[in-house]
Amino acid sequence: MADYFKEDFLQLVKRGGTFVSIKISSLLRALVSRPYGAIAGLAIAVIVTWRLKASTRKQRKQPKRHPPPTINSGVGSPKSENAANSIVTNLPEDRKAPNVLSPSQIVRQRLNEGRRVTCRLLGVILEETSPNELQEKATVRSSVLEVLLEISKFSDLYLMERVLDDESEKNVLAALEEMGVFTSGGLIRDKVLFCSTENGCASFVRQLEPNWHIDSDPAIVAQLARFVARQVYVSPMKLEQPASNVFMASSLEQFFGSV
Repeated sequence: MADYFKEDFLQLVKRGGTFVSIKISSLLRALVSRPYGAIAGLAIAVIVTWRLKASTRKQRKQPKRHPPPTINSGVGSPKSENAANSIVTNLPEDRKAPNVLSPSQIVRQRLNEGRRVTCRLLGVILEETSPNELQEKATVRSSVLEVLLEISKFSDLYLMERVLDDESEKNVLAALEEMGVFTSGGLIRDKVLFCSTENGCASFVRQLEPNWHIDSDPAIVAQLARFVARQVYVSPMKLEQPASNVFMASSLEQFFGSV
């Protein structure tokens, strides 16, 4: 439609030019008979003709109008998503890495603010699993040392075990001291308790009223289920029907997520 009107306009301009040319010719014939009339008529004809041609060229060369370009915000486009991913990728490492808990924080969270903890030595802290072995030697498991020290910093920790003689008691204390358990400031020798019977260990626990008790003897764990808020049974063998307040783990460090 726009092209149609444009052609009509051009035809109108041409007709106008023809009409003006006729008028100019009449004017020139009128001026020729007068002095200097020919020169003036020629000048007028040139000026008018030039203006008409310039007007025609301007109409032909007028650029087409296009709708303004749509500004794309980039929201939801693959290019914008790639750019966003690039920004995330280029973030500093300390901003991308998730928060990592310290060993102390892990122990606190796992114990749920328990302020007093009692723990058996055989099968938990020591590699030995029976009182008879303690008569020969006592060996602290190196993998449990860090967890033990963190517990002693946070909680009032008591260690206990049944021994058959005084020599066994000396072997246990010497092994703990050699591993630096008493140098951390959280655990002292007076908090390592010895007895001659299994019931003696259970009596220690009930008197101390801990928030947590850790043991490797299933009979003691079952006996104390009514008296201790939470217990950890440490053994490669699982209990068939543990009480609801008894947690099971293959090792002490495994219970605390390998602090």
